[in-house]
Amino acid sequence: MTRDAAPSTQPLPIRPITLSSPWRWLSRGWDDFARCPGPGLIHGAALAVFGAVLFVLAYDRFWLLAGAFSGFLLLAPVLATGLYAISRGLERGERVDMRIALRTWRPRDRRLVVFGVLLAAAGTGWVLTSAALITVFADAPVRNPRDFLHVVVLAPKSLLFEAWLVLGGALAAPVFASSVVAIPLLLDRPVGIWRAVLTSWRAVVEHPLPLALWAAILMTMTAVAIAAGMVGLLVAVPWLAHASWHAYRDLVDTTSLPESA
Repeated sequence: MTRDAAPSTQPLPIRPITLSSPWRWLSRGWDDFARCPGPGLIHGAALAVFGAVLFVLAYDRFWLLAGAFSGFLLLAPVLATGLYAISRGLERGERVDMRIALRTWRPRDRRLVVFGVLLAAAGTGWVLTSAALITVFADAPVRNPRDFLHVVVLAPKSLLFEAWLVLGGALAAPVFASSVVAIPLLLDRPVGIWRAVLTSWRAVVEHPLPLALWAAILMTMTAVAIAAGMVGLLVAVPWLAHASWHAYRDLVDTTSLPESA
């Protein structure tokens, strides 16, 4: 089933949460990872290898690499779809393994495919925008991480790094607001993309501080995992993915809708 049970575009009700909720999501996410570590480690290893290959290929084009890694953060929700399915299976008391995760990648559900394409477009747009900003406004060529540090981050009398952060935040904020619960919702219930996005925005509007904290946790843990030579992604990817499922389950009241097959 891939369509709404009723052709409604109204956002679903949002449950109350507190500023401590993101820490509870992390705890529950870790429990899921510990109960079924295999699929999570495979996801984490795949993304770690991808990041390492990207770093090697674009090391001397860091103006592009900086945008590519930050674009990775925009795509992370859809890359974790298989792990949401693992958490859902654990929640239902089902036997879970990598086959359940792989099943979600089959393009039989156009909603997830379309949403993934939209996120990929947003990520690509940011990569190109980031590359253009650094290439045009940097005082010297930025070819590697050391150049980025000296020419962009630590450049005296330059606001290029601040402008890069503001521009990235201006793009990341609406993407986060549109996807924070949308993809788990699309996986879990037969709702349309527009309704899932509106529900996600409603969650952010009703709980701005807890979800701002959640966004900061996601970005910080991912950045630390990447900075640790990509090895940290082995743990960070599954941990945050499982935790994101519990964020969705805490936030969205889906009692009025049937479950997806």
